[in-house]
Amino acid sequence: MAIDYVIDWQCIPKETFGTAGILERLKERERANAVIRLFRQNGDNRPPSEMGFEFTRSTPDDSGDEETQVIVVQDLLDNAAELDPLAHHCESCPANRTGTPFGCIGFIQYPLSAMGEAWLLNLLPTPDEALIWLLLKQGIEEFQYDGSTVLPLRQAGGAYFEQGGLMSRRLGEFAITSDQVFEMLFLLGDIQPTHAGILLLFFGATSSDLNAEAIMKLTPPGPNAFVKHPFLMRPEEHDDRTISDMKSFFAALYLAWTLNVKLLLDV
Repeated sequence: MAIDYVIDWQCIPKETFGTAGILERLKERERANAVIRLFRQNGDNRPPSEMGFEFTRSTPDDSGDEETQVIVVQDLLDNAAELDPLAHHCESCPANRTGTPFGCIGFIQYPLSAMGEAWLLNLLPTPDEALIWLLLKQGIEEFQYDGSTVLPLRQAGGAYFEQGGLMSRRLGEFAITSDQVFEMLFLLGDIQPTHAGILLLFFGATSSDLNAEAIMKLTPPGPNAFVKHPFLMRPEEHDDRTISDMKSFFAALYLAWTLNVKLLLDV
């Protein structure tokens, strides 16, 4: 399971398969390769056409029942291969963050690590960064981010979060919890450019050294956004998987913001 995100830049592959269709095929390829690796590690050298695994899912009729299917690995690879003839469209695409086919798409793997959640909390502004801190405080109060929508995920036995309990950080006059951070980032629907510009400031992905007028004019970012507002996050050797995934997410959010398009989310 993962948080899926997609830079909403229209292109021929998305017109052909739809965003959901591309995501499905990429996940099928990833799942197939993972199964092949597992078989090979156990000394099984059969071709993918002879490899299978059981896949259980809830039935679509809301009855609560489950159905189990046997999936042939080669079928997953064949379905994913339908993307290959369209991959060349990604080479010059401005939304291609990774420089690889379908690089407008990314994933944050569950469960989120305790280290990753603490990292997010520690990025938030303190009262020393008065203007950004005040914007964060007002946003939490006005939009009533209380983290309650995250509770079912937090209680799901480690499926979504490594840490069962809440983390919190005091930011001067108020405290903020890890559930409020998750809600603010991922549970408000697709991220519009205006919201993206503010989130990038809150989490230090772009410089917060701006006056009120500059913040008001932050979106649309204009043609010189990469120069005026450079992306500040960089991978580091000690990053765990969640922190690495989060930095990639913020990089995608930044690119979507510079293109003035939404970042689509599937949490």
